[in-house]
Amino acid sequence: MMGDGPSETVGQLLRAARDRLGARSESAGLDAELLLAAALGKPRSFLYAWPDHVPTASVRERFDHALTDRLEGQPVAYTLGVREFFGLELAVSPAVLIPRPDTELLVEHAVAHIDAGHAVADLGTGSGAIALAVAHERPGARVLATDASPAALAVARANARRLDLRVDLVAGDWCAPLADASVDCLLCNPPYIAEGDPHLAALSAEPASALVSGRDGLDALRAIVAQAPRVLRPGGRIVLEHGFEQAAAVRALLAEAGFRDIDSERDLGGHERISFGRLRD
Repeated sequence: MMGDGPSETVGQLLRAARDRLGARSESAGLDAELLLAAALGKPRSFLYAWPDHVPTASVRERFDHALTDRLEGQPVAYTLGVREFFGLELAVSPAVLIPRPDTELLVEHAVAHIDAGHAVADLGTGSGAIALAVAHERPGARVLATDASPAALAVARANARRLDLRVDLVAGDWCAPLADASVDCLLCNPPYIAEGDPHLAALSAEPASALVSGRDGLDALRAIVAQAPRVLRPGGRIVLEHGFEQAAAVRALLAEAGFRDIDSERDLGGHERISFGRLRD
């Protein structure tokens, strides 16, 4: 257990938690604030407004358990059960990948090219983050989402219901459930980490199937690009997220599959994070 007793204030608990998390988390301060706010059932602003507030024993116990889970490698988003993405609060669980801010770049690019009446498909939707963000931003579009995991689809369906957003969720691997020439815009944040990549150790709490894709990390991207021409309408667009060193390889895959107007876009860190192209008319 942390701290010295029942008189500990919010400020004291946060300082002790930051020290406890220490080098185990690159965002120790933020993690501590999010977990304490959740244990209190208050917004983070409460921590700054009331640093001398003395939480109850039950709050301290919940906070201590949450810190222990974080020290054991559980992401904060799984402890809280929610993650914000593109302004939407999404439920998440260990059945799905935790949505990342980098993926918002994919949504921003996609919605700039989606009009009312367009059919949009999000492949391997997980929590439904991309599909739901597109449905929210472009309510006149028809949004579909596929996933091979029943557990992931259950999370996405629950998010769609809670947010009151219409997304057609279908079971299947990548493009397999989609009809020929039925989609105007194909979106995907597939697994793209290579087997044995040292970064995987820090991601062990998340589903490996949503992270790892063969010896070079490109297996899923190859499959998706190969399947895309069948389901896209003439002139249809594909937008793919990938690793920061994979842009050239993804552009080459798109060119080989007959796409044109191929390019990549950089994330806030300056890395080429998404690549895209259009199917020839």
